[in-house]
Amino acid sequence: MQALELSTEINEKHQIHLQLPDSIRAGKAKVIVLLEDVTEPQPKKKRVFGQFRGKIKIREDFENELSDDFWLGNDV
Repeated sequence: MQALELSTEINEKHQIHLQLPDSIRAGKAKVIVLLEDVTEPQPKKKRVFGQFRGKIKIREDFENELSDDFWLGNDV
């Protein structure tokens, strides 16, 4: 098995055209297409101070130590 790296463009008809080097003999081949990530970066949304106020609850025992059962995986 041999691997080649060739560059091509995908046209409007969703087709690719490849020209292999003359040293490649005729026969069956597997083709793998790796698409470059060309998605445009999403503009970052502006964060608003306090936008999540009241949506997160912290338990009263948040700062308490966790039991040995928790660390040993016995706490269900």
